[in-house]
Amino acid sequence: MMGIILATSRSFSDGSLDLIARAQDAGHEIVRGPAHHDLIDLAPLLATADAWIAGTGPVTDAHLAAAPNLKVIARYGVGTEAVDLAAAEARGILVTNTPGANADAVADHAIGLMLAALRTIPDGDRRVRQGDWSVRRGRELGAATVGIVGFGRIGQGVARRLGGFGTRVIAADPYFPADRIRDLGAEPMPLDELFQTADVITLHAPGGQRLVDTARLLTMRPGTVIVNTARPDLIDEQAVAAALNDGRLAGYAADTLDGDTAASGSPLLADDLADRVIVTPHLGAQTTQAVDNMGSYSLDDVLAVLAGREPRFPVHAPAV
Repeated sequence: MMGIILATSRSFSDGSLDLIARAQDAGHEIVRGPAHHDLIDLAPLLATADAWIAGTGPVTDAHLAAAPNLKVIARYGVGTEAVDLAAAEARGILVTNTPGANADAVADHAIGLMLAALRTIPDGDRRVRQGDWSVRRGRELGAATVGIVGFGRIGQGVARRLGGFGTRVIAADPYFPADRIRDLGAEPMPLDELFQTADVITLHAPGGQRLVDTARLLTMRPGTVIVNTARPDLIDEQAVAAALNDGRLAGYAADTLDGDTAASGSPLLADDLADRVIVTPHLGAQTTQAVDNMGSYSLDDVLAVLAGREPRFPVHAPAV
């Protein structure tokens, strides 16, 4: 029986794989929807959807109420903070995600941001274009101590890559055994001690917590660089901007900004911080390989559920 698969991720089937054809070969139809998940626009599409490949927009109980036939929500990515898991469970809707699908891409991006910040590469490019060939002396990644906050798949990937630079790697993760951290090439360390020790701090922790605020910034070594490819709410943007202005921080490089300040003008986008702040438009996971992985993982689980099979990557099974 043909199913309707609603896809609201912008990059679904936008890599090297034709996932729309794969769905059609299985007897199903892909219907595109808006990535912002505005209920007014989505409601007519949800009304007939049997499955939903959801991007980063919210998935609320109101969305689910508009989808009487929905059997599975495949989160196109890892985080499920935007999905009302309790509402999905109450309605008997399976939720899946794509763990590890973009881990290599994000780890690569984190290393790129470290190098860009330590060597002031974007600022150097801007100055040359303005006719300024003066040199700002940078620092070598191999001579730095890098602290990894969150030692899941992405954090582990960062540690592996840093091994090639000869970097001292320290890591903090309350859910990851210390002996496993050692086995994977990093020194386990309590979070507060890590912030006091590292020259570069790279964040790979889940959202919903504040890891960098004024108090913690005061404990860091002068000239620390922070890299954030995880979630915007991990840092206090005002506090980070102040630390950059007074020299406590040497640089901040991120693939994300707070949703509220991004629209109104983040303090980190101030012109006088342009030589110390690097921001990319949430492109850490945007590689052809990662897009193929996320699309394949999400579609394969959707096809499994529609065929009456168990998905490979369930997040929250419905109550029996």
